[in-house]
Amino acid sequence: MYLNYFFIIFFVTLLFIQVFKSFAPAMGFIDIPNARSTHTRHTPRGAGIGFVLAIAIILPYFSSHLKFSYYWTILAMLSVFFIGFLDDYSNTTYRTKFLVIIAATILLFFDGIYIHNLGTFGNTTLTLGWFALPFSIFAVVGFTNALNLIDGIDGLSATISIIILASFFVIGYTYDDFFIMLLSSAFFTALLAFLLYNWHPASIFMGDSGSLTLGFVISILSIKSLDYIPATSILFITAIPIMDTILVMLRRKRNKKPIFSPDKCHMHHIFKNFFENNTPKTVFALGMLQAIYSLTGLQFTKSTNDGYTLILFLLNIILVYLFLNTMIHKQGMEC
Repeated sequence: MYLNYFFIIFFVTLLFIQVFKSFAPAMGFIDIPNARSTHTRHTPRGAGIGFVLAIAIILPYFSSHLKFSYYWTILAMLSVFFIGFLDDYSNTTYRTKFLVIIAATILLFFDGIYIHNLGTFGNTTLTLGWFALPFSIFAVVGFTNALNLIDGIDGLSATISIIILASFFVIGYTYDDFFIMLLSSAFFTALLAFLLYNWHPASIFMGDSGSLTLGFVISILSIKSLDYIPATSILFITAIPIMDTILVMLRRKRNKKPIFSPDKCHMHHIFKNFFENNTPKTVFALGMLQAIYSLTGLQFTKSTNDGYTLILFLLNIILVYLFLNTMIHKQGMEC
């Protein structure tokens, strides 16, 4: 059954993206290069519409009982997808996107999907209590936008997401959680199909319909996985988007620039410059780095002291920060 499930999603995604790509320019789903773009020609965007619709059509046939027990979760995912769809078509404001993701996270709360605690530090479990929902909103909005920010070069966001989703599939399989297995494998398979179109040189981009939905889905899987793994494991399993966002903001703060101002100083820009504009090498290097972090995160168990693993993660952020700064100075980049 599962093999059929993978094949159906893969080929339906291929078909939907191909059809959408043919009509995208005429419908206005087109990405025009600007000063921060890494591409030089007009390229269709919104492939997320194709792979999300493929999943939405096929998933109910394999998970009819989940369709009703996770009603609010489905509504939340569709809300995020819809705002991404609108952004691909007419460029909605950041404020609008933030508000929709916040509202969608609140919907998850009604299905019991929120962060209850931050793990065990010493002999104390750091329970969030009334702060659980506000912190969950902060975490989900933060990660959803972090994944959106790494969607800057061909194939990167899909590659990083595939590795992260594979990690969550392993968690779902290990602990026999059908919801985690089904959701992670659906998006994993759809992204493999999408990558055939998005690998450099990309013939279509994911768009916010894809990247925002992916970020939100990975956030859901992260929260659900907290039933089985420590909170700090999630930091490693989803490391690259989190590190990139934190380091970019720190660098902007150091340079006295607005922390939300756009620039070309993300990890993928620095690595691409190092590899002399070779996009596949950049994606491979960052993908390997994400794979190492994800494998590290999968080693931790509920008995692991979160204090030690949090220190380990923070040390990694410092090391990556120093390494990237060295690369920036050697390459003469203005960051």
